[in-house]
Amino acid sequence: MVKIAMDLLKEGKIDEKTVLRRMEAEKLDELLHPVFDPSAAKTAKVVAKGLPASPGAATGHIVFFADDAEEWAKRNKKVILVRLETSPEDLRGMTVAQGILTARGGMTSHAAVVARGIGKCCVSGAGDILVDYRAKTVEMSGKVYKEGDYISLNGSTGEVYEGLVPTVMPDMSGDFAAVMKLADKYTKMDVYTNADSPRDARVARKFGAHGIGLCRTEHMFFEGDRIKAMREMIIAPDEPSRRIALAKLLPLQRGDFEGIFEAMDGYEVTIRLLDPPLHEFVPHQLATQKELAEQVGMTLDEVKQICSNLEEFNPMLGHRGCRLGNTYPEITEMQARAIIEAALNVQERGVTVHPKIMVPLVGVLKEIELQAEIINRTAQQVFAERGKTVAYKIGTMIEVPRAALVADQIAKVADFFSFGTNDLTQMTFGYSRDDAPKFLGFYKKLGIIKTDPFAVLDREGVGQLVEMGTLKGRQTKPDLNVGICGEHGGEPSSVKFCARLGMNYVSCSPYRVPIARVAAAQAAVEG
Repeated sequence: MVKIAMDLLKEGKIDEKTVLRRMEAEKLDELLHPVFDPSAAKTAKVVAKGLPASPGAATGHIVFFADDAEEWAKRNKKVILVRLETSPEDLRGMTVAQGILTARGGMTSHAAVVARGIGKCCVSGAGDILVDYRAKTVEMSGKVYKEGDYISLNGSTGEVYEGLVPTVMPDMSGDFAAVMKLADKYTKMDVYTNADSPRDARVARKFGAHGIGLCRTEHMFFEGDRIKAMREMIIAPDEPSRRIALAKLLPLQRGDFEGIFEAMDGYEVTIRLLDPPLHEFVPHQLATQKELAEQVGMTLDEVKQICSNLEEFNPMLGHRGCRLGNTYPEITEMQARAIIEAALNVQERGVTVHPKIMVPLVGVLKEIELQAEIINRTAQQVFAERGKTVAYKIGTMIEVPRAALVADQIAKVADFFSFGTNDLTQMTFGYSRDDAPKFLGFYKKLGIIKTDPFAVLDREGVGQLVEMGTLKGRQTKPDLNVGICGEHGGEPSSVKFCARLGMNYVSCSPYRVPIARVAAAQAAVEG
């Protein structure tokens, strides 16, 4: 597709805009990831089918736990991490694995979102597989596979193959780079990336990202031993104890932010404050609960009780986002200090830094007012201590339907809006992101829906809220910076919708940046 269009351009048979119109942006994924050797794939035995959650091809030994994935990787063994579903605690294993297979979850599940962000192949929601953690086995198509057995994943089709299937690396030809240059020439909208580490930021920048639209700070807490300090903070009985634990996290967060600012020198970096509910960070296995009890000087029963108390009936609608920051302002203080100090540090080293602090899950004006007060107060304290300042912005992620309805109020405080369409879709439809795959396939067959609303932005419902939020926000603040950072930011038709609304940018996973760049250019040339 790319070569034919560029050859025709060189021969003078089509013009540059026609080249862009002829691109099927979604297919560009195939130029960015390994693929299976076509001849080998024809004879490979398919043993399971799930959702094509993150493209590419992966082959390796089955492992079931993040710790095991790391151990196998240290021995230079390639592994496929097989889970019922993943959580932030599995991040270490996902990072070293070749691919991820889950029995549950949809296109915007934790496994899918993280895999796309780090460029890993992923098949999610393979509902027919039976995972037994205790026996370390997975049953597929009536056959039991043990830890160490080989399987292969096709993240572009959702197919799972038995055994090793050879892969080949893509050829990033000069024509591909030429198409990217054409996209930049005609686009009117920036493409940012969702990146949580300096590595992800560098990859995205290589693919042409002009900033970071979403940095999820919660993923940073699972690196190395820092989860211990995070858990110590969560189970602390009072504010002074929480502040002691937060003081341990401060330099770690500051270092992370410095690395990301340096990787995106000259570009905006949008950092989202802590978003998930706290129960996602506490240990759920007896051995790690015992370890935590010894670490903080509590009994095992006390730790188990605290972990139990943190569980929620509906955590996606529970004590998370700005609700955490307003309940425990010291958490927001620590993160704001880490961001501002990091910005000052890299600025002193000659890095041009543009920090944007994003408050998640705002639905009421007072929520962002309180958070902004904490952020501004903390920033002023740091400026007074250092005798230097740095410009920063405060905004919010519009992901609660009420926020779109009262966007004119929220814009009085927010310098920018970023539509988090994963949660906005979930709350608008009333569909659970993780459970919806159980019925969405049937809904498509019955004609109830045409596409998965978590994969393709729903124009009629969710799109109305996005358009309303944009218009209302700019009524209050005409120069309001508006973007989108949900997974729809890398889906071509959704990108075009955002361009037509006059958004400033879309933000997507690093490996989807080229797709979004072409889609944004197509929106401009199509008018």
